[in-house]
Amino acid sequence: MKKTLYSTLLAFVCNLALAYVAYGLCRIVFVLENWQTYSATLFENSWSDLLTGAWMFDTSAILYTNVVYALLMLLPLHWKESDAWQRVARWVYVVVNALCVVMNLVDAVYFQYTGRRTTVTVFSEFSNEGNLGNIVGVELLRHWYIVLAGVAIIALLVVGYVRPKGKKRVRPLWAYYLLHTLALLAYAPLTIIGMRGGATTAVRPITISNANQYVNRPIEAAVVLNTPFSLIRTINKSVFEEPAYFDSEAELAAVYTPLHQPADTLTVRRKNVVVLIVESFGREYIGAYNERLEDGQYRGYTPFVDSLYAQSLSFDYTFCNGRKSIDGMPSVLSSIPMFVEPFFLTPASLNDVSGLARELGNEGYYSAFFHGAENGSMGFQAFARTTGFTDYFGRTEYDADPRFDGDADFDGTWAIWDEPFLQFYALKMSEFKEPFVSAVFTASSHHPYAIPDAYKEQFPEEGLPIHKCIRYTDLALRRFFETASQQPWFENTIFVFTSDHTNQSDHAEYQTDLGGFGSPILFFDPSGEMPRGRRHAIAQQIDIMPSVLSWLGYRRPYVAFGIDLFTTPDADTWAVNYVAGMYQYVKGDYLLQMDEHGLKAIYNFRTDWMLTQNLLGRVPEQPQLERELKAIIQQYMHRMNTNELTAK
Repeated sequence: MKKTLYSTLLAFVCNLALAYVAYGLCRIVFVLENWQTYSATLFENSWSDLLTGAWMFDTSAILYTNVVYALLMLLPLHWKESDAWQRVARWVYVVVNALCVVMNLVDAVYFQYTGRRTTVTVFSEFSNEGNLGNIVGVELLRHWYIVLAGVAIIALLVVGYVRPKGKKRVRPLWAYYLLHTLALLAYAPLTIIGMRGGATTAVRPITISNANQYVNRPIEAAVVLNTPFSLIRTINKSVFEEPAYFDSEAELAAVYTPLHQPADTLTVRRKNVVVLIVESFGREYIGAYNERLEDGQYRGYTPFVDSLYAQSLSFDYTFCNGRKSIDGMPSVLSSIPMFVEPFFLTPASLNDVSGLARELGNEGYYSAFFHGAENGSMGFQAFARTTGFTDYFGRTEYDADPRFDGDADFDGTWAIWDEPFLQFYALKMSEFKEPFVSAVFTASSHHPYAIPDAYKEQFPEEGLPIHKCIRYTDLALRRFFETASQQPWFENTIFVFTSDHTNQSDHAEYQTDLGGFGSPILFFDPSGEMPRGRRHAIAQQIDIMPSVLSWLGYRRPYVAFGIDLFTTPDADTWAVNYVAGMYQYVKGDYLLQMDEHGLKAIYNFRTDWMLTQNLLGRVPEQPQLERELKAIIQQYMHRMNTNELTAK
């Protein structure tokens, strides 16, 4: 009788333990798949901290996702193992936990492109894409070993599931009802404690940022986290929680304000502006940026961009402000960094938003945005309209142009190949009335890392899969500039070159929390009026808009979170970004890392690029740098919540 009486509860405990095993195996697969990112530093963390963090986040996820299963097992409604109720409980358990396994394993691959565990905004990010079936199919084939791991782990859930013993009715029934009722009453508060991450009233429900307390580097937070937890914790979450670091707006503005009030003494220049946002074209691939790598023998994959670099204004340290394509456009064209979640995917995207197109439109500029994907893809067309671009040219407009081959130039997955689309871009601008501002977002240097058949012998596989794509896009850029240089508008144009984000890496210098944001930023003026050479300064994507406006002599007030690189001394330049719940602030010699609970680390990134020595509490500049970072965060959150992204 006792064996039958207790068997359901024992089976329930065993099956929850099995779920922990499944999560643990998924974590092992995650680390192995991203071994290049973690091999050098992960095991410098405390093993006890890593295991404690993993246990806490797995507990929260398992308790959330198995609520229905727990009720099915603990409610005193099944008296014997053969009941249909018990069979339903088994399949609820297997299906729910199998889905969690799939989520975790998918993120083992997707993490390589985002640098963090997936959040609920991923569903909005790809809601307008019709090619996901092809992408998923390619990845399943490419990562067949992860598919096999998933099948094995799910099989373990099925085979290892413990079924209650005994097929006779439990007697006495009063003991059965009493035991299950007490178990349910005890389980409820334990579940709440596990979901929250603690039992005391001082404990707030754990969030993604709590993972940083168990690791040395923010990018390692993904190891202790799991994807079901990240998804659950970001459902209906208020993205922009405004801190109260400063008591008054005046005090806050005295430290930092994104409101720019240009001097009326600026020299007015009626030049065209062309912004090239090149997909995944990180600094790592560009030889000119990397004289430190491999004792100066590293040549990179971009001979043309190297030559452009030699004729441009560049900076020692240049960073993107996000890790996804949808982060690049707001950062580059509207000076809005990615904090917490991509701006596109938050309610703030409905705010009044300015940008290069709208501000220059005030001065009579025509504006156009180009992207070779299906019109509407990634939300780029909507954002272009929001920020004031007059026209949008996408795959539809390319197909309609009789000078090109239309859909024959489609890459089969994302967009028109870079080479023909950039030719379309160069020629189309010759139809525009000057002055104009235009931007193009390329696509070919992107997963699934394909190039046109005609170039497969010229650019064979080498190093990482993306390297051949970088070579192809570099060629496409060369031919773009060859065509552009023959157009009447070329000499009177400022070109800005950057990437949307970084991508695959095979150099440890670009796998750190800071190196993962290493994007190129170049200003090229064919007329030679703009200074050239490399400045000993920091630059970031959100500096592009205020810098261009300054060079053109724009005199109206506007909101931009970056700085004007042309009037800001090198020592006062800075950069900011956000990774795995951690804000990063780069200024002077130092990198600060801070989450919602406070400052976590400070490094001298110039002498310690690998971020091995935490100088927290030992740097005299720390209080002022922390104050500046807090001011940037508070201004950002406040303006997102109050719709103050334009000058009133």
